[in-house]
Parts: sequence; C-alpha cells; structure tokens
Amino acid sequence: MPRLAAPVTAGVPTTTTERPVTAGSPESIRSLERGLGVIKVFDADHPRLGLSEVAARSGLPRAAARRALTTLVELGYAEQSGRDYTLRPRLLDLGFLRLADLSLADVARPHLSTLSERLGASASASVLEAGQIVYIARAATRDLMRVRIRTGTRFPAESTSMGRVLLAARSPEWIEGFVATVRVERRSPYTTTDTDRLRSILALTRRQGYALVDQELEEGLRSLAVPVRDRTGTVVAAVNVATMAEPGGAEAFLRRALPELRAAAAAVEADLVPVSHVLS
Repeated sequence: MPRLAAPVTAGVPTTTTERPVTAGSPESIRSLERGLGVIKVFDADHPRLGLSEVAARSGLPRAAARRALTTLVELGYAEQSGRDYTLRPRLLDLGFLRLADLSLADVARPHLSTLSERLGASASASVLEAGQIVYIARAATRDLMRVRIRTGTRFPAESTSMGRVLLAARSPEWIEGFVATVRVERRSPYTTTDTDRLRSILALTRRQGYALVDQELEEGLRSLAVPVRDRTGTVVAAVNVATMAEPGGAEAFLRRALPELRAAAAAVEADLVPVSHVLS
C-alpha cells in the first residue's frame, strides 16, 4: 500500500515523517484493502472462483469475501455466474493492466507489430465488454481515426469488425437479446442501423469466421477482424487490421489481408497459456 504522511494534531509541529501503512493501522481503509485482496486472488490459473475459494485464498471470512465480491459485481468489475465469480475487462478503466489478462495482451502485441509491418496497416486486439469492444493491444502505423485509440478505448461492438466477431461468437440466444435491445448509433452514412440486417451480418460472420466493416464506424475507414480462441476453443478476443478505404474496393483488401490476419491470430493462439483469459 502507499506511504502516507502521519496526521498533524494540535500542539504538534507541522513537520512530519513518513511511515509505511500496514494492514490494521489507523490510516488503512479496511474495505479497500479487502477488495484489493479479493481482486488479487484471481489469476491465469484461477480465472473463475467460488465464494469459499475466494475466502480461502484471500484469508477473509466468508461474509467479508461475499461483501467484497458483491460490491465488485455491482460496480461492474466482476461477474457472477451461478456460484462462480470472474473479473471483467472494466478493470482496465482503473489501470489494472495485469488483471486485464496481460498474458493475452503481451502475447498479441509482437504479432500485431509484425502484422502491421507486413500489411502497412494498423493492427489491434480487443475484448468484449457490455456491448462494446475494449482495446487491449495495438500497433498503429498512423492515426486513422479522429478519435485517438489507446489501451482501454471503447467503441460500439455492432459497428466494428472486432465487435462483430466477438458478438458472433456468443450463443444464438444471447445474440438475439443483444440485437433486440441495441440502439445503433449512426456514425457514418454507411452505418448499418437496421436490426434485421445486423442479425444477418452476425450470422454470416459466425459462418465465415471473419468480419469486414467498410466505413461503418467512420467514413473512410475499412477494417477486417478474426477471432482469437483459447485452447478450449472459446473466443477470448479479436484481432483486426484497419486502413483507409482506398480505391480497389473492400474485396481487394479482404483478399490481401485475410490470410495474414488469420496467420497472426493463429500465432497468438499458439502462444497463449492454457487458461489465459482472466477477464473473459
């Protein structure tokens, strides 16, 4: 924990000396301490834990562990499925990059750099969070969009190539619920806003294993994405390449980029540890 200055009291000189804050000291915030302790018990080998396991691994009483987990779920930093809990990519917003599955980001980054160099295009990796994509790694040739993209940047999944790949990997029931409730923002004259067409696009993406988005997120921007799977076959991320929509059409871009993109995704998959998706 951080070092804080000792409090100043009446009759005591204002000059203070620093001392480390230890667990149980008057300066420590026990609820924060417990929450961070609960977060740290999740790792690459333990991405999904039950209440008893969290309590045992954190050294907390079950009641305290339950309160910490409930708070994390309510704030969107954890997810409960049955009796199990997992952390969510929203922790990226707090800068917890280690918890944002650094193994996946670290593995992807050099392959994205190679892909970007080979195609002369920007390459990125992202995960799905609450109907949006969250960037976890990127190799940019230049800023193609008006919005500067960095780790943690979010875009609506339905209008992005990586988002469509990640959405298409969900169950048919989940996809139907998403399409039925999503409100698509028209971000360019080319944005698909018709939900029936979006439903068909996601079905096609699922069948063909890639998504090509031509100027739907931003006019003049073209992108292509494929999924990244862990060793169980579960889609844990997506990688894409993006370039300016230049003459020659989307089909020429698809023919040139898709083999390279699939090779990069396969290289990422080959380097992943058996259970790398701490924040799936």
